[in-house]
Amino acid sequence: MEIYAVGGAVRDELLGLPVKDRDWVVVGATPQDMLARGFVAVGRDFPVFLHPQSHEEYALARTERKTAPGYTGFAFHAAPGVTLEQDLVRRDLTINAMAMDDAGAIIDPHGGSADLAARVLRHVSPAFAEDPVRILRVARFAARFADFSIATKTLELMRGMVAAGEVDALVPERVWQELARGLMEARPSRMFETLRECGALRRLLPELDALWGVPQRADFHPEIDTGVHVMMVVDMAARLGAALPARFAALMHDLGKARTPVDILPRHHGHEAKSVALLEPVCERLRVPTDCRDVARLVARFHGDMHRVAELRPETKLTLLERCDALRRPERFELILLACEADYRGRLGWEERDYPPALSWRAALAAVRAVDAGAIARATVTRTGEDGADPQAIARAIGAARVDALRELTAGVR
Repeated sequence: MEIYAVGGAVRDELLGLPVKDRDWVVVGATPQDMLARGFVAVGRDFPVFLHPQSHEEYALARTERKTAPGYTGFAFHAAPGVTLEQDLVRRDLTINAMAMDDAGAIIDPHGGSADLAARVLRHVSPAFAEDPVRILRVARFAARFADFSIATKTLELMRGMVAAGEVDALVPERVWQELARGLMEARPSRMFETLRECGALRRLLPELDALWGVPQRADFHPEIDTGVHVMMVVDMAARLGAALPARFAALMHDLGKARTPVDILPRHHGHEAKSVALLEPVCERLRVPTDCRDVARLVARFHGDMHRVAELRPETKLTLLERCDALRRPERFELILLACEADYRGRLGWEERDYPPALSWRAALAAVRAVDAGAIARATVTRTGEDGADPQAIARAIGAARVDALRELTAGVR
């Protein structure tokens, strides 16, 4: 039995990056050998085991054969006679197809270390084209390693896979999983630009793909192109350290601009409501988690109002806070503010600007939350009598007090 560290752990160690998870390949063993050593079987499609102490994954060396379209259409063969080289050749990129033995020696049959030095993402073999998930993975690695380029032949393979309909066989859960991981990388824009370059974005997210070439007002958007703007926004969200719901909201906030009538361009009156209408089927199709969907919906609908806080009446501010459920869920409101800041600063030449509306909205929320709703409710009951306490009257009294608080806040600021 021979055991090798493989894949991302080897790659990241050679890059001098922290190694978060280690995967291992076991050569010359059977499932019975692993079980006899206390490993726990967890693999459903092929033999994968968890180490009894570290709980890291150990997979038996295997080969694979394409049997049907899509990323699940494979037959796997694991046996003691399968070599390390046979296992590595089935991997996606050369930088992920290296192994390390227990003495620290690197086994690199496909030139992964050279591609690391050259900063190139390159496929290992023509078998790359058999698994459409690899398109998403390459795009995600482009977002993680922002200074890497994609080899020309690899990009050609990806385009051929899209043309052959392989991308259409991807299940929504896997698409969302890879998109979510790409959004959390340092330069998420590169994921979507890569998907667009190979044609996959048009198949997976046609609503987003439609934004490129749509003009905006140059005085508000010096970058002009809406697709370029959205990419700047997701990168700004990453720069701000935003959580996934805010990054997804940043990606989705301007979908409605693709539906603006040509005769009113580059203005986009009413694009917020159109964005929400386009967002809903995207979330349904990709089975987006509820927290991401809810934040994206609110940002799409209200980002324009959030920017214009200084122009809003106290009544309008309260309505917006209530529709965002900010009083009960202030932590989610912070995600909304972060996505709106990313939208504001995700413009050519605006990247280093402050975002005063965030301070204004936080002050407004604090003023509203400082109103003692319980005391107002009790006073209303006392004034009208126990039997005459109308819930709507209580709600109106609380609302009036909150509007007064916002009015006082505005007067104080002025």
